[in-house]
Amino acid sequence: MPQRISHSNSFFSVTVRTRISYYIQLVRLHRPIGIFLLMWPALWALWLAGAGSPPWHIVIIFITGVVLMRSAGCAINDYADRDFDGHVARTCTRPLATGDVTPREAVIVFMTLSLLAFGLVLMLNWQTILMSVVALLLAMIYPFMKRFTHLPQVFLGAAFGWAVPMAFMAITNHVPMYAWLLFIVTIIWALIYDTEYAMVDREDDLKVGIKSTAILFGHYDRLVVGILQIVMLLMLIDIGHTAALGIFYYMGLGIAASFAIYQQYLIRHREPRTCFTAFLNNNYFGMAIFVGLVVDYLLR
Repeated sequence: MPQRISHSNSFFSVTVRTRISYYIQLVRLHRPIGIFLLMWPALWALWLAGAGSPPWHIVIIFITGVVLMRSAGCAINDYADRDFDGHVARTCTRPLATGDVTPREAVIVFMTLSLLAFGLVLMLNWQTILMSVVALLLAMIYPFMKRFTHLPQVFLGAAFGWAVPMAFMAITNHVPMYAWLLFIVTIIWALIYDTEYAMVDREDDLKVGIKSTAILFGHYDRLVVGILQIVMLLMLIDIGHTAALGIFYYMGLGIAASFAIYQQYLIRHREPRTCFTAFLNNNYFGMAIFVGLVVDYLLR
């Protein structure tokens, strides 16, 4: 009898570990690039709103919220794409595509993580709480947009960028004009890196009927990405001028610009592997801007 109980407990333990591993894959905690791309604009906004010294409890709330909402977004995205992912080489091993996680489970994971994130927002002022409803709606809408428009990245950028006005509201109780400009910058940035990402799946997306900017831009994809990179950097320069930032911020922008040039080099032949590398490189682009901000405020 003791051996049977031990065997049963061991089987239960293995089953639980297996389920947890499937959920980790579902929310892509093993691939944190999405967390970073969502986190950098939030950190830019927090440091700008706090003039280099944002309240640490608000910083912790936003970072935790970023992890939760990106994870929730992955769950609802895979639910929306459950009929397509199995036909795309890059996504065919996702747990919903393989049947390891059911659509019902994915929705439950999304709702649970969203409720946890909302619980965090309840620790902020009432204006930020109201704004969080928009964040949830954007997270729910984006995954379905690729069926209706070739510009789903606009909705992705809005979902990722909504942390910007929320950060200003949480710290200063209002959202200045240059914060909305930073929100637009985040949307443009999403158009850049998600186009590079979509270039990886272009052929598969054409076969299954998924819309993307990579398909919309066609042979002009590199040109459009380059123009958007220039526009984004010019807007960040204007934000720096408005916020009276100094030389170290602009040095950070210079480093970010070098990463943008490197991404152009990577996507020059439109090879899926190097396009994906260009997409990943955006983490360093966002990091360079943030480090420039932090150093500029520290050394004033």
